[in-house]
Amino acid sequence: MASPRLVVVADPIDGPSVDRLRAGPCRVLDASGDPSTLPDRLTEAWGLVVRSRTKVTAALIERAPRLELVARAGVGVDNIDLSATGARGIRVVNSPGAATASVAELTVTLYLTLLRGLYPAIAATKAGRWERGAHGHELSGKTVGFVGYGRIAREVARRLVPFGVRSVAYDPFVPRSDDGTEMRPLDDVLAAADIVSIHAAVTPENHHLIGARAFERMRAGAFLVNVARGALVDEAALLVALDSGRLAGAALDVFETEPPVHRELLAHPRVLATPHLGASTDEAQRRAGTEIVAEVLRALNGEPLTALVAAPGAAR
Repeated sequence: MASPRLVVVADPIDGPSVDRLRAGPCRVLDASGDPSTLPDRLTEAWGLVVRSRTKVTAALIERAPRLELVARAGVGVDNIDLSATGARGIRVVNSPGAATASVAELTVTLYLTLLRGLYPAIAATKAGRWERGAHGHELSGKTVGFVGYGRIAREVARRLVPFGVRSVAYDPFVPRSDDGTEMRPLDDVLAAADIVSIHAAVTPENHHLIGARAFERMRAGAFLVNVARGALVDEAALLVALDSGRLAGAALDVFETEPPVHRELLAHPRVLATPHLGASTDEAQRRAGTEIVAEVLRALNGEPLTALVAAPGAAR
């Protein structure tokens, strides 16, 4: 009798979710404790579960001759070489809805923190200074321009309705919206927005999509918020825009290199920086584990998949 297929868990996911996977029609090897041992543990692997830490490169895939499924417990799949998986006929799935609420809530928090100047006010008060007077701006009546209008951006827009915010968006894959958001060309969105909010996926075509040219087209005194991927923003150009006063401030949860190395940007008085924690709530992590294990179990049972990112043979 054939041995049950092996699923290797490369990165830590929700414990009860791993238990549900162990109860399924497979063997489970938890290799999350020591990443250095992962390549040697893939020889018999049918499935591989990752978060963002593990980079599923062509070299790693070569170590897994029986691999048929890569499951990303999260949304972004930029840590997976889709050309290599496609060439091998390996399916790639993710858990696209797991972090939607958490990232949307963080995004709105960053808007409010930037506009009101809360971070320096908090720091000054804790340092013993009592700096009152006119301070910051209301979110009410502002225009938010979304760059990318997928699941998370739409959830942010829904949360903005009670604030009386106008929403405009650019997304080449979303020709129209059904929630009142105006879909426009990128230059129009940049020119109209008080806050430019980035929610796009990274592709070779949109690397540094928001660079010197984009900053020139943004409204003077606007704010930039990036909770998507660091590579979408040219950090050197961002620093120039901040130093020149073109931008009033920026909130960054993601960076080109993580942990970030651009110390001058991090130290800038008008930059609010967080350590890529948009999806790091307890609730989002539980959902990521639950959703991805359910998808792996569907694959093991030969059932239709609900979150297929790349199908067999879909080489890029």
